[in-house]
Amino acid sequence: MAGEERRSAEDPAADPTHGTMLRPQASVLSDGSLVPDGNVIRPPPNRFTHTLSEDEPYHFDDPRQGAEPAGMLPAGTPVALLVEGPDRCRVVDGRGLYVEVSRASLSPL
Repeated sequence: MAGEERRSAEDPAADPTHGTMLRPQASVLSDGSLVPDGNVIRPPPNRFTHTLSEDEPYHFDDPRQGAEPAGMLPAGTPVALLVEGPDRCRVVDGRGLYVEVSRASLSPL
């Protein structure tokens, strides 16, 4: 009818959780989830020399035989080449993450 407010099928006043903010349970990450201070460059670069031609696992330090990578940089990530080796290179990405990757995955810009 004209002049009457339309009420929704669900009345917020009837819902005891209405307006309650739900938060996830807090958890503490292990020390292995931290990026070592020596692997962060501040400020991060704004010019890059290469991109990654494929998804590339990275290591913070010299990878040992069979060592698990610290993470993965996706294909197409722009990086600045800082240290060039015969098989492995040290690069920094746009976040300032300084890591070691395979030289074969680098494509010059």
